[in-house]
Amino acid sequence: MLPLTRNKRNVPNFFDDFFGRNFWNDVFDKPEWNSNPAVNVYEKKDDFEIEVAAPGLDKKDFHIDLKDNVLTVSSEKQETKEEKDGEKIVFSEFNYSSFSRSFRLPEGVDANKIKATHKNGVLKIALPKREELKKQVSRMIDIT
Repeated sequence: MLPLTRNKRNVPNFFDDFFGRNFWNDVFDKPEWNSNPAVNVYEKKDDFEIEVAAPGLDKKDFHIDLKDNVLTVSSEKQETKEEKDGEKIVFSEFNYSSFSRSFRLPEGVDANKIKATHKNGVLKIALPKREELKKQVSRMIDIT
C-alpha cells in the first residue's frame, strides 16, 4: 500500500498545472477584491495633487485628516436595504466597506491651503506648494 503523503518533487500538482502556479494569488490580488481604492499622485508647477478613485461614494462618506505632516483619507459606508410595504427581507448580506490611506506630505506643502473636491466618483486633494518651493527653478550645473 502506498503512503498517503505525496512527494512534491516527483508528482505534479494537478491544480497548479491546470490553473497555473499563481492562479489564486492572481484572483485575490485583482483590484476588484482590494478594499483600498486606486490612487494617482501628481506633481504640478504650483501644487501636488492626489486623486482617489472611489466610485459609489459621496463626498459625505470621506474623512480627511492631517496630523504630524501625514494626510489620511478614510471612508466607512454601510448600505442598508429598506423593506417595502408587503415585503420583508428574507436573506441579506451586509454591504459594508471601509478604507484608510495615509500619505506623508512632501517638504514644501502649505498645509493651511489644502483643498479637496469630489466629482464623478473621484476625490481630488490639492496640496499647494509654499511660495519658496515654487520659485526654485531648475538649472544646469556645468561640470568642470
